[in-house]
Amino acid sequence: MPDAPLVSVIVPTYNERENVVRLIRLIHELMTKDGIPYEVVVVDDNSPDGTAEAARALAGLYKVRVIVRQAKLGLSSAVLEGFRSARGVYLAVMDADLQHPPEALPDMVKKVAGGCDVVIGSRYVRGGSTPGWSLARRVVSRVAGLVAKVLLPRVRGVKDTMSGYFVIRREVIEGITLNPRGFKILLEILVKGRYERVCEHPIEFRAREWGESKLGAGEILDYVLHVLDLAHETVLDLVCRLLLE
Repeated sequence: MPDAPLVSVIVPTYNERENVVRLIRLIHELMTKDGIPYEVVVVDDNSPDGTAEAARALAGLYKVRVIVRQAKLGLSSAVLEGFRSARGVYLAVMDADLQHPPEALPDMVKKVAGGCDVVIGSRYVRGGSTPGWSLARRVVSRVAGLVAKVLLPRVRGVKDTMSGYFVIRREVIEGITLNPRGFKILLEILVKGRYERVCEHPIEFRAREWGESKLGAGEILDYVLHVLDLAHETVLDLVCRLLLE
């Protein structure tokens, strides 16, 4: 992979015109300051607000590539599309809405370079926080994480299984079939990926400045069904291993 960037930052988008422009500029400033070769891969689901056009307009100034899909196909499949196109040694995933602090990205990349296979931007380790969240949202997030830990033994040591902000070594997903449902692709990677060391880096999960949240009842249902699918696959895998021993 000649002249590959160290890290490819995958940014799935839908109606994030204002946010994606700011995010790309911030990523460039932060990565350039730390001397980290990077590319941003924007995967847009044909946003009617001109998100893709706004991102493409920055390609002459920053290391940005834009992939446009012709329908709204969902966050997880957008991330997989980004993975397939990415040229980096490491793969980062973050939302376009600036709720994931770009300032954490260089340190997360350095932790992967330092020996971690997966680095999670975590709201639930010391130093992490979710300012502005209602009690109801805090309860939903904690219960969702607890459900995953009960049903999926491999993630029990991870405090923030619900995070959408992470950096991985490319080898973690090479040769792995990923079939995420909904918007929590990290959970799929943690259950199926090839890794030994997971690290969590504290982040402050910020409130949106522009646009509306895409979290709704449909996304919550998809998450529950995704966990059940992964639990079913985990049990089947265990049974197969026992039968082969």
